[in-house]
Amino acid sequence: MADTPQTIDEYIQMFPDESRRRLEAIRQLVRKLAPTAKEKISYRMPTFTLNGNLLHFAGFKNHIGLYPMPDGIKAFQKDLDKFKNAKGSVQFPLNEPLPTDLIERIIKYRIKRDHEKAAAKKKSAKKK
Repeated sequence: MADTPQTIDEYIQMFPDESRRRLEAIRQLVRKLAPTAKEKISYRMPTFTLNGNLLHFAGFKNHIGLYPMPDGIKAFQKDLDKFKNAKGSVQFPLNEPLPTDLIERIIKYRIKRDHEKAAAKKKSAKKK
């Protein structure tokens, strides 16, 4: 990726058809579940934010990477064990079906955590 895309549309267009379909599927899931989330490019990856970073995702030669923050991985570790994963990321191979049900559950979890974190921050600010 020599040129850094400025939008998620530009980012997705940089990839072959199969990767584009998968990247767009993740994008549409987030849009459906968090319609007020903002889109941006952060760390050279598509990123969705609500009160803070909700998640990042990215395309690679042989997989799609999902970056739902460490808590998003930890909460679904048993489901993610069959995929290559690390503290804050998981790789979904292009030669396997995209686990959209699992991704949807992860997104819902991240939305819930984002709202909880924002509420706690608001409550803490009121105490001061």
